[in-house]
Amino acid sequence: MRQLVYVLSVAILIYLGSIPNIEAVDNFVRTRGAHFLLNGNPYYANGFNAYWLMYVASDPSQRPKVSAALREAANHGLTVARTWAFSDGGYRPLQYSPGAYNEQMFKGLDFVIAEARRYGIKLILSLANNYDSFGGKKQYVDWARSQGQYLTSDDDFFRHPVVKGYFKNHIKTVLNRYNSFTGVHYKDDPTIMAWELMNEPRCTSDTSGRTIQAWITEMASYVKLIDRNHLLEAGIEGFYGQSTPQRKWLNPNLNIGTDFIANNRVPGIDFATVHSYPDQWLSSSNDQTQLSFLNNWLNYHIQDAQFLLRKPIFITEFGKSWKDPGFNTYQRDQLFNIVYYKIYSSAKRGGAAAGGLFWQLLTGGMNSFRDGYEIILGETTSTTKVITQQSHKLYQIRKIFERMRNC
Repeated sequence: MRQLVYVLSVAILIYLGSIPNIEAVDNFVRTRGAHFLLNGNPYYANGFNAYWLMYVASDPSQRPKVSAALREAANHGLTVARTWAFSDGGYRPLQYSPGAYNEQMFKGLDFVIAEARRYGIKLILSLANNYDSFGGKKQYVDWARSQGQYLTSDDDFFRHPVVKGYFKNHIKTVLNRYNSFTGVHYKDDPTIMAWELMNEPRCTSDTSGRTIQAWITEMASYVKLIDRNHLLEAGIEGFYGQSTPQRKWLNPNLNIGTDFIANNRVPGIDFATVHSYPDQWLSSSNDQTQLSFLNNWLNYHIQDAQFLLRKPIFITEFGKSWKDPGFNTYQRDQLFNIVYYKIYSSAKRGGAAAGGLFWQLLTGGMNSFRDGYEIILGETTSTTKVITQQSHKLYQIRKIFERMRNC
């Protein structure tokens, strides 16, 4: 502990020299350089994904599951949740068709935000999906086709003015939503930490990266026109692109039209994100190769966030599936420990890594949502212990920074 205090003492002197004295207490998470701030103090957070929150909460009889998950998360020190603020077309949608909304589903999201506030959990709300589940970009393109637009690819989501207009309307509708539980408009609610433009945007029809770069630039500007209170991130997975060819060797064998450096340099994008699924991306390799990839992947992204982007970074998705051949819990704990150590070792030096969100948190009675990556806190005691320890370590860093700042 003495060593940690010493390291933090050195870091804090450097760190605080670049931070103005912020007296306002408004509970919005902000950024300053490569750091998050909450009410003027450094902000580090351990968290989770729970994409299902709005969907489950839209049925009032199922809302106790949402409350239980958030309560269990808070009891283990988890303070950020990432979840969907979209469900386009199909079964129980949020958006029936462009501009037509399902009030019952929206009330589900209202409830999620109210409960997150109750349990002291900040939310990252994603506004669209790259994939077909819950509609995604395909549904937007299909809507435009049904109105007579000639579209040849689902990637026209990123290019076609009609489709972009539909998405902008969704952004405007969500950000301006009046919460029926709290009486606060979403754009004014500090329970929301950040908006995410899209879950894992990919544009395989333009691997140069120009299409997604232009789309992020346009949409980030639009979000900031409506809402200056909240942070914004793009939702990208972290693949390196044309702006840094010397980094492409780090990528798994995927060429999907995104660019970690260029995309996160867009004005209006406040912090960087990275996902990591070595069990999917390197599925034919052994466990040790996958962990070696993970080490390199995180090292370079954290370093580049700090020194090239000068923005904070969240590892917004990571996990290991029990469906992997030869899986055992120790392997998953090992992966979690690597991710958490990278975050902790950066954070304690005042670095850019500020938190990690594992995929995904469930609570009891949700067997239909199990996807192999699920964590039910307390069900797997060793993994729960790893998660709880990380929460405690990041909390300690926050407290030490706060005490030193207030001296």
